[in-house]
Amino acid sequence: MTDLHHAAPVSAAARPEPAVLAAFEAATGFMPVDEGLALYAAAVDAATRTGLPLLEIGTYCGRSAILLADAARRSGTVALTVDHHRGSEEQQPGWEYHDPGLVDPEVGRMDTLPVFRRTLFHAGLEDHVVALVGRSPQIAAVWAGRLALVFVDGGHTDEHATGDYEGWVPHLAPEGLLVVHDVFPDPADGGQAPYRVYLRALAEGFEEVSVTGSLRVLRRTAG
Repeated sequence: MTDLHHAAPVSAAARPEPAVLAAFEAATGFMPVDEGLALYAAAVDAATRTGLPLLEIGTYCGRSAILLADAARRSGTVALTVDHHRGSEEQQPGWEYHDPGLVDPEVGRMDTLPVFRRTLFHAGLEDHVVALVGRSPQIAAVWAGRLALVFVDGGHTDEHATGDYEGWVPHLAPEGLLVVHDVFPDPADGGQAPYRVYLRALAEGFEEVSVTGSLRVLRRTAG
């Protein structure tokens, strides 16, 4: 198991080009650069080994989708990103991460879809992403294909994080990668739902590949 106090090194061969990294840094979102680089390396690895699509749960404005899209382009596959684009719990009015600029004035609700589309357009990566607009459990229930990587970064309640895990992990290929964001072992650092998903994955046979900040990369064992 990787030392929990150190990030696994990211190979220079698995780093995005400067223009892609600049687009990631300029995009609206919360993922730090070191975690983004770890996600990118995992995505390139999984897609190159399996040739299967990459899937992200929790698009928001497309910051991490830029990296998955470029990894898909580089590996000859496609990135899928799932979101209802109405904002998660902590992004609603009155909460810490609410951005009033993302509220549709006509309907009075969050709508991050237009910003996401502009983000991918400006990054030049629209052709490498399929946006799945809807609620994760509903889409997972009708999805039939295998996946190289599942990135869990959606709602942070136990209901939503567990639903994302249970809905999408069955579609993960043998030796595919599960990536979980916002894993905080100490409750003082953040919510515990992603941490509980991470612990469940380990208990169910996943092997830890790397730890970078709050990002955990795990490999599904062949068995």
